[in-house]
Amino acid sequence: MGYIQAEKVEFSYDGDEGESVKKVLRGISMEIQRGEFVALLGHNGSGKSTMAKMFNAMLLPSQGKVFIDGLDTVDEQVLYEIRRRVGLVLQNPDNQLVASVVEEDVAFGPENLGVPPAEIRERVDAALKAVEMYDFRLNAPYKLSGGQKQRIAIAGIIAMEPDCIVLDEPTAMLDPRGRTEVLNTIHRLNQEKGITIVLITHYMDEAVEADRVIVMDSGEILTQGTPREVFSQVELLKRHKLDVPQATELLYQLQQAGAAIDGCALNIEECVETLEGLAASRQ
Repeated sequence: MGYIQAEKVEFSYDGDEGESVKKVLRGISMEIQRGEFVALLGHNGSGKSTMAKMFNAMLLPSQGKVFIDGLDTVDEQVLYEIRRRVGLVLQNPDNQLVASVVEEDVAFGPENLGVPPAEIRERVDAALKAVEMYDFRLNAPYKLSGGQKQRIAIAGIIAMEPDCIVLDEPTAMLDPRGRTEVLNTIHRLNQEKGITIVLITHYMDEAVEADRVIVMDSGEILTQGTPREVFSQVELLKRHKLDVPQATELLYQLQQAGAAIDGCALNIEECVETLEGLAASRQ
């Protein structure tokens, strides 16, 4: 069994008065291994954010089961353990920052877990260093940039020492620099600390760096696999109005125009290499 295991999960939101119930998850089954970096993709309404909230029992399945390290999310007796193991970072960092000083904000989670004060101090310092924000520990969060705020929100989760961090479109409100800061942080946490990462995003270029990509559409899994396996299915993704990385798109368009190109490129470097090879073959 994977670290996160979803088995035929269904979920519906109650409709407004006079509206029918809206079904957003339709028999989802997926498995995420400990230490894995998984990107969960899909356009708005695909169910990916609802799925994210299943992973720390913020939402519970209408049908089916979700297990976190073998713990059933519907069992109220293990709810504390599940939320200690899986931290959730939301799209807007302002919704997660609660204190007027950065280090107090990062300490909020461990304090709620009943961690002794001396250990909280150690955890806060370590978490801020992990996201490279230690020098800002006495600053006011509202004075920070969007990327810095999001890194503080991530530090608040790290201080709770989770095994897994689920990030729901954490870069959606950030400028390019802020996006880079946050992505570098979560990759470092995955590689250096072995923290399982589930990144919900609609940026295809962010998904390229994941170990595995799961694509959702209309509450179901459309396809999954390594980034190369998923993004080589350009026709399938386009039929479902989903994008592919820019490098993949360029080579696809050239293939459609008759260029003799095999495979797909996931990034600029691979794209350049393929085009240089194509140019050399024509000389």
